[in-house]
Amino acid sequence: MPAFRQVGEKQLPNPVMCMAWSPKRDLIALANTTGELLLHRLASFQRVWSLPPSEFTGKEITALAWRPDGKILAFSLGDTKQVVLCGVEKAEILHMFPMQNPVTCMHWMEVMEESSALSSFYNSEDESKLFLPKLPTLPKSYSTTSKIFSEEKSDEIMNLLGEVRLNVLVLGGDAGFVELYAYGMYKIANLTGVSGTCRSLSLSSDLKSLSVIAEVRSADNNPQICYIQLDTGLLSDCLPEVTRMARKFTHISTLLQYLHLSLTCMCEAWEDILMQMDLRLTKFVQEKNTSTQVQDEFLELLLWGQSSPELQALLMNQLTVKGLKKLGQSIESSYSSIQKLVISHLQSGSEALLYHLSEVKGMSLWKQKFEPLGLDSAAIEGAITAVGSFSLKANELLQVIDKSMKNFKAFFRWLYVAMLRMCEEHVPPELNKMTQKDIAFVADFLSEHFSENEELFDRKGKYFNVERVGQYLKDEDEDLVSPPNTKGNQWLKFLQESTHLKESPLLFPSYPQKSLHFVKRMMENVIEQCLQKPAEVIGKSVKQAVFLPLYTVPESSENTPRLFELPSLWNDKKAKMHYVVFCMPEISPCKLYLLRKGTDPKRHIPNSVVSIDFSHHLDNADDDDAEAQTHYVYKCLDARFYDDEMLTVVMQGAEESSRHVLAQLPLASTLSCETEFNWEPNLRLDQQSSAIPCQGLVLGSQWRELENMKAQFVAVNGIRKVACVLSANLRHIRVFEMDVEDEDDEGADSQNASADQDGLETTMNSQGQGEESVKAGAGEHRDDTCQKAEEQLESEEALELS
Repeated sequence: MPAFRQVGEKQLPNPVMCMAWSPKRDLIALANTTGELLLHRLASFQRVWSLPPSEFTGKEITALAWRPDGKILAFSLGDTKQVVLCGVEKAEILHMFPMQNPVTCMHWMEVMEESSALSSFYNSEDESKLFLPKLPTLPKSYSTTSKIFSEEKSDEIMNLLGEVRLNVLVLGGDAGFVELYAYGMYKIANLTGVSGTCRSLSLSSDLKSLSVIAEVRSADNNPQICYIQLDTGLLSDCLPEVTRMARKFTHISTLLQYLHLSLTCMCEAWEDILMQMDLRLTKFVQEKNTSTQVQDEFLELLLWGQSSPELQALLMNQLTVKGLKKLGQSIESSYSSIQKLVISHLQSGSEALLYHLSEVKGMSLWKQKFEPLGLDSAAIEGAITAVGSFSLKANELLQVIDKSMKNFKAFFRWLYVAMLRMCEEHVPPELNKMTQKDIAFVADFLSEHFSENEELFDRKGKYFNVERVGQYLKDEDEDLVSPPNTKGNQWLKFLQESTHLKESPLLFPSYPQKSLHFVKRMMENVIEQCLQKPAEVIGKSVKQAVFLPLYTVPESSENTPRLFELPSLWNDKKAKMHYVVFCMPEISPCKLYLLRKGTDPKRHIPNSVVSIDFSHHLDNADDDDAEAQTHYVYKCLDARFYDDEMLTVVMQGAEESSRHVLAQLPLASTLSCETEFNWEPNLRLDQQSSAIPCQGLVLGSQWRELENMKAQFVAVNGIRKVACVLSANLRHIRVFEMDVEDEDDEGADSQNASADQDGLETTMNSQGQGEESVKAGAGEHRDDTCQKAEEQLESEEALELS
């Protein structure tokens, strides 16, 4: 009876470049050569969703990593140099940030250390909810211009924070670039001094060190694989402070994105006003034969009650009474949307920003705790001032909108009455009354919104102008065309006359000549500078503790996807150890090597390097088949840590056409080796490989031959007890449950797989998944389908093997 149970198999249309199991669910993420991101479930390897490539995000996925809670999937793009955070529930892109260099590898870990200071912080972290109202969701009627965000994006953005416990996304790339992002969003460290190109990363769960596998050019310009251990002791020593600071800055980052989306919705509402009026008036202005301007035509109608034939034709034929009423309602709705967004979104978001920045300022004043992390109270004070200026500008926009709406309502009410009179229809008495103030409102509306000056021609010949409100929403550096009139403002007059208050740090500058967009960009830049300093300070504190050259890069691996290549890293959280597993095929093709280092760089680890000889078996032969197995010589193709005590390996017989095997290798006997290896510091490991202690291969019963498959790579998850095997052509995939033996009876196997599938569907649906369900127990039709699929796979695999 074969070990492990196969629960799915598929021949994919495009080669797979990355694959990673979810840490919490039976889901696996795949990225292929077209830039498509796929999510599959364990049962029958059914696809849950796919995220196609786009020009906005990119088309060359270079690395994948799951957030430890399994709710967010991070992936990097080489062509656009971006990192994207994707929600697993709905395949939505929640956050993106650019990188200076392409990312070649990533690792997302969760801090497992406990302390009384951290426990108190975990319990009190949600205090902001007691003082701040919940931020409202963005209106459904607007979607952002980037077309990658959903309508109810604001809730998803705030959920990016996840759990309070600190988790860190580690990114590595070319030219030794390594960056650490707390909660996947806030950069807490920018590391420099790492040699070569990063191939793999692993940050220890106690934050004491970072293991890096890098490809470094040697003195003779040959690429070699090196193990580098970086001492991140500052993060470990100041863990409670780092967690508090990172949590606050992540709050701030999400709020900045929330404000950005709110302002985008306001701009779209403003564009609706422009479009509605331009559609009605552009044709009239372009075709009219008179030399008078549009506003002159309307002023004649206002003053004398008579209109030109052109204006009357426009009003009665193109606009109509019914159309005017509908247009008025539409524009009033757009104005109201902008007003509500300012009140409920911009002001609420600004208040939350001020709250969190004020708390960060309080932290920075506790210099004993937070000054080593680079918190600068002066820089934070500047950020608070910038947010205050943004709030003042938003309030100024509210006043402008209020005045514009009064003029707008008065104009449409007057024009509606004028058109009723042209049609000789009855005018309701409540609309017939018009005060001198109403006439002034109409005149202001005409002078403000209808003109043919040079500024208006900048909008490509359109003739309706909402410059008074729209100027605040333009993303330009120019001053406002119509700044607010501050004559008679007693407060401003008092400030100008007071020498003490004029330069007071307690008062926020208002920037009366600048737009809302300009003040927002200025605020973002100030906050960005405030956030960058801790990353620089922490990054400079990180020092290289270990540099071990392992072996030269074999020429045969040049065409292999870098993400699938060994070495593989693992962090043993209980023993506080870093593990590196690798092969040196050009030196000893039948051996697998294991390197161990303590997470504390100062800690000495005995038996730091051992090897497993795949040509020497220690199994007891109980029957003829087992006896044949013990004399079989293997070479290792791929190896990944299943858990702290087990390796999952893909092996192939020493002969080229030999069988492929998936096996579980217990490490207890290998790590119990008493022979100590003395590393010569001036030599690479492959140059002294003969002195490395060696143990024989112990397979036991935990192995399975992979028939009709040229297996090459494997991805495993010991928590969920699952494995995914990928063929050498990167298209053929098989999925296994590792703690269940396969059934001899094909019907029983099908039944079990269906039952597992049902259970997974129930779990996913209860968590809000919207994917299609698959019916279990499809009977003979399913058996026929499976048989045809197996025949197709066998024929494709035969071609592949040939």
